[in-house]
Amino acid sequence: MNLKKYFVRALHRLQKGPGYTYKELLVWYCDNTNTHGPKRIIKEGPKKKLIWFFLTLLFASLVFWQWGILINTYLSYNVTSSLSIGFKTMKFPAVTVCNANPFKYSEVKHLLKDLDSLIEAALERILQPTPRNSSENPSPPLNLRLWHQIPLVLIDEHDKDNPIILDIFESNLTAGGKQTPVGNETAAGNQTTVGNETSCSHHGSDNCTYRNFTSAAQAVTEWYILQSTSILSKVPLQERIRMGYQAEDMILACLYGAEPCNYKNFTQIYHPDHGNCYIFNWGMDEEALNSSNPGAEFGLKLILDISQQDYIPYLSSAAGARLMLHQQKSFPFLKDQGIYAMAGTETSIGVLVDELERMGYPYSDCTNNGSDVPVRNLYSQYNTSYSIQACLRSCFQNHMTEICGCGHYMFPLPEGVNYCNNEDHAGWAYCYSSLRSSIRHRQICIDSCKETCNDTQYKMTISMADWPSEASEDWIFHILSYERDMSTNVTLDRNGIIKLNIYFQEYNYRTISESAATTIVWLLSSLGGQFGFWMGGSVLCLIEFGEIIIDSLWITVINVIGWCKGLKQKRAQMRYPDAPPTVSELVEAHTNLGFQHEDVGALPRDEALPPEPGTPPPNYDSLRVQPLDTLSPDSDRE
Repeated sequence: MNLKKYFVRALHRLQKGPGYTYKELLVWYCDNTNTHGPKRIIKEGPKKKLIWFFLTLLFASLVFWQWGILINTYLSYNVTSSLSIGFKTMKFPAVTVCNANPFKYSEVKHLLKDLDSLIEAALERILQPTPRNSSENPSPPLNLRLWHQIPLVLIDEHDKDNPIILDIFESNLTAGGKQTPVGNETAAGNQTTVGNETSCSHHGSDNCTYRNFTSAAQAVTEWYILQSTSILSKVPLQERIRMGYQAEDMILACLYGAEPCNYKNFTQIYHPDHGNCYIFNWGMDEEALNSSNPGAEFGLKLILDISQQDYIPYLSSAAGARLMLHQQKSFPFLKDQGIYAMAGTETSIGVLVDELERMGYPYSDCTNNGSDVPVRNLYSQYNTSYSIQACLRSCFQNHMTEICGCGHYMFPLPEGVNYCNNEDHAGWAYCYSSLRSSIRHRQICIDSCKETCNDTQYKMTISMADWPSEASEDWIFHILSYERDMSTNVTLDRNGIIKLNIYFQEYNYRTISESAATTIVWLLSSLGGQFGFWMGGSVLCLIEFGEIIIDSLWITVINVIGWCKGLKQKRAQMRYPDAPPTVSELVEAHTNLGFQHEDVGALPRDEALPPEPGTPPPNYDSLRVQPLDTLSPDSDRE
């Protein structure tokens, strides 16, 4: 009880200044605030008071509207990009070189024998669609097992309403009613032919996917790559490395600045697209090399032999070297970021460096090392740094292993999973094609992977010239052949030789960095500027506004306490509806009670028992008590 009284008294003391009602508080605030407008509301006449009330309400609404825009702009976390140019000694980039052809044909010919025979027969029927007499030069028997798993068909679209579909290894023509989608047209003489690649979940199934090509050359190449993937996936990794191009055969000469180098200065990795690849200055085992000066004389010079005569005819239609410049300890994704160097040329590559610095959360969804990315990085087995390309490929491979039950040959494998092939996974090509064309799975990977916050990009300026010249090719080929094969005969030719010059054009590097477009200082100054412009207010005015809110809360608490107290009194009155006795009535009742005690003493013991505790005197029920404030002096006398 004492605590409640103390609390109520404290509330009254805190509320002593402004008043005890909302109206008194509002008048007090308008009279004492430093904000323009509210004072005029209470001091002006009726007409001006209405005008000033409208203006104050209008400008206050504008202030809150502008504040909402400013706060929303700040919470959007926009960034601005700035470009700065610096000058320093830079690390020479890691250089990855590969052959465009992944394997020597002489090493893998026995594995691709049936596939080559099949594709040669298919090409013959594509070029000569009319079946010839079987007695003329009979062809060896074909292994059609590969063909039935993923067949190729031709489509004649002269009659667009009834296209004719021809299975290359079947003599019958099928009307366009067959459920085979028709691609775009490509004229071939008097007949329109379109290559079409079909993948089914199993042989004889109607659950198939189709890929249309406008050229038979594209269809044959894609079909051959898909079939060779199934065959090579069963070959052990070490055997695949042996069948590829070795460093001592491919790297004929090396010079970095003024220091000689050789194939031993390169790190070998196996790349599914290009076979054996070799990386210079990768920085895995040794410290990365610095470039002493810009210019071609201080860069990397290489002479490569790609041995074009040993290319796989249907797998690699391009000849040359595939190379890429990238950061140290990063995996080279040559298919996406690599460039070709043409055989029989000297290719000079001038390098400029761009450093990208992105802001992290909440300004952008980038990552520093990939630890916060919900995708298992399958390229971590190479001990390389995180990249978005590694994340996207790892995400696709993880989805494929979960849905198809096996992994694609072009990507690293998770533990306990095998590569897909036609024998162990008959419907893998259908599953792979469906997954690759699925927009939903693609979007899942895009949403899961993040860009790196810091990245280095190498901008290249490429120029080429014929090399060696006709005047010098004899002695150059003799020397290079002798150094490689210890032979006096020329074993090299222009179709297999490539010379590379890689160097920094200049030591100026560009840094593209992000910074916050809006800061807390910008927000506070903008909020204050809007408040001062529309209302003539300051931070102290905000404190005053906070004060009136606190005072309003105190008044609300006092009113709630008063309401609870009144409710309690009403409940007591409902429990005891009669009014309490007056003082004179209590005195009279006490006097009468004394006389009754004397009479009670003459009663027997059993009848003279005292009343029960809390029982009112017998004559209380007959009393009618009036409130104290209604009593008059005359009633007291009576």
